[in-house]
Formats: sequence, structure tokens, C-alpha cells
Amino acid sequence: MCLLSTEENLREKIKELTCLYEISKIISKSNSINIQTLHDIIMSIKNAWRYSADTIVEIHVTDYHLSTSQQMEESISQSSFIQVNKVDCGHIKVHYPAKKYTQNDFDDDEQKLLDTIAIEVGNYIEKYQTLERKALLRKTIERMERLTLLGEMTAGIAHELNTPLGNILGFAELIKEQNIDSDIDADISIVINSVIYSREIVKKLMFFSCEMPQKLESQEIKPIIVFALSFLKSNFQKKGIKTELIFKDENVIAKVDSVQITQVLFNLLINAVYASPEKSIIKIIVDHDENNLYLKIEDQGTGVPDTIKEKIFEPFFSTKPVNYGCGLGLSVVHGIIKNHNGEIILQDNFPNGTIFIIRIPLT
Repeated sequence: MCLLSTEENLREKIKELTCLYEISKIISKSNSINIQTLHDIIMSIKNAWRYSADTIVEIHVTDYHLSTSQQMEESISQSSFIQVNKVDCGHIKVHYPAKKYTQNDFDDDEQKLLDTIAIEVGNYIEKYQTLERKALLRKTIERMERLTLLGEMTAGIAHELNTPLGNILGFAELIKEQNIDSDIDADISIVINSVIYSREIVKKLMFFSCEMPQKLESQEIKPIIVFALSFLKSNFQKKGIKTELIFKDENVIAKVDSVQITQVLFNLLINAVYASPEKSIIKIIVDHDENNLYLKIEDQGTGVPDTIKEKIFEPFFSTKPVNYGCGLGLSVVHGIIKNHNGEIILQDNFPNGTIFIIRIPLT
């Protein structure tokens, strides 16, 4: 290490203090983890080192890797690790060209400065990761509260509609049995079919609100899934879609209502077929750990835009044409999984498509 004169030493101290002040200011002005903030930080570090004209600073943290200029072929360096929640998540390195400098050209105070900056950067990243997690948790809680309220409302609506629909259906069938006029018979048939369709909607509303009776039994999961796939075979064939069923354990047993889980599979697979292009692949992956069963359905379709991801489990929300569905499929799925004390998560499939992940307790 080269000895500095009093004047040079004072000048270097001023540069170091200026660097710390600048970095503190850069971080305080930033409202997220971004390239510009990290770039400003490494530029400030570059200016603080003694031989700044020959200095190259690089930072590698989370998904970002930045450098003040193109890396030299041979260099000497000093570095400091960046820690977030006491875990190494990256580093900051300061380089000099090896042909011109040696390791002794780095100052001990410069290493201390780099360590201090690494701590500041780690705290900066930790802060915004915490804020992002809080924001995500807040959104999740808000969505759950909204769905709970909708569940209570739809349960009340379903109970109120059941009795009058039953009366309409009963009297319509009685009229049909006693009627001899063909014109009236056709009209009554329309009434009966409309009532049956309405009752199906009521049934789906009750599924969504967890008001349907359950019959939980410990049983193998594979036969339920195989049945659902075989039942929908013609749906897949119409679009030339192939299915891949992957089991990590074919003998996995869980305590479920087989009818309700079949309903979940029907709704998710029909949606996947609707969204998928011809001759694509839909994967069904079944896995488990000590406590939970995991069902994953992956398609290569159009995906779900970020703007509507929070709405897709709400009743009557649909992106399909008006006469294609009533918008209750995914709300039914949500209600059934909730009734099994589980959860359903939506993810993007890359390069395109959607992934639904269902977690259900094994017991």
C-alpha cells in the first residue's frame, strides 16, 4: 500500500465521505429496486477510489448485474458481499487493470468504505423486498375478504332461489304431464329447461360459498384424475391437444370429496382447453410432501392478463363470450378448494400460458 501525504490523505477522506453522502441520498430518493439507482451507486463508488480514471466498479445483486464500463481482461480487485436478511445475495467489486496496478494499490480505508456501502445496499434491498411482500400480503388479504363477503352473499341468494325454482319446476312438470296442446307443450319444455339451468347456477353458487355438503374420504387421487381426463377426451381431441399426466407417486392418498375434486378438474381442464391453441400440450402434475397434496395444471394458452388476475375467482366474472358460460367455473373451484382447507394459486407459464397450483391437506 502506498503511503499518502497529509494533503492526499485528506483529499481521499473527503472523497470517501462524499461517496457515503451521495449513496445515502441516492437510496433515500429511490422508491424501488431499479437499475438507475444501482448505476448511480457504482458511479459514486468509482469517483471515490484513488485512481478513479482506471477504476471499474461492478455490482451483482438479485436480478441485476451492472458495471461502470466494460470489464478488462486482467484485473486486480477488492470486493464486499451484499447480505439481505443475513444471506449473501450478491457483491460489489472494484477493479484496477493488472498491467498497471498491484493489490497494494488498494487502501485499507477503501475496503472499509466498500464494506459500509455493501451494508447500505443490503439494507436498501431488504427494505423494498419487505415492502413488496407487505403489499402482496395486503392484496391477498383484501381479495380473501372480498371473496368471503361474496361467498356469504351468494349463499343467501342461492337459498332464497332454491324454493321458488323448485316450485316452478314442480308445477311446470305437472302442467306438461296433463297438457295435450303441442304449442303449450313446447313452451313448458322451455320453462323446464330454463329452470334446470337456473338450478345448476344455484348449485354452482352454493359450491362457491361452501354450502354444498361434503363427503371426505381417504382415497387414491390417481383414479379421480384419470376419470376426469377420460371423460374430457373428446374435448382434447377436437383441438388436437395432448395431455401429459405426471405422478411423483401414483399411490398417493388424500382425504377429499371425489365428486367435488372431479368438478375442480373439469372446470380447470375445460378452461385450459378453451384457452389453448390447437396441437398444444396440457400437463397435469401430481406431487405431495408430508402434509399436502399438490395438483398442478399447465397449459400453453393465452394466459391471464395481470389486470384481471385478482378477479378471476369472483362469481360471474368471465372473459368468454356471453353465451359461452356464466362465469362461475373458477369461483366454484375456489369454493371447493377452500372447503378442503386448501388454496389455489395462479402463475404464468413461460413462454406463454397459465399454471394453476392446488394445495390440499392430505388429512
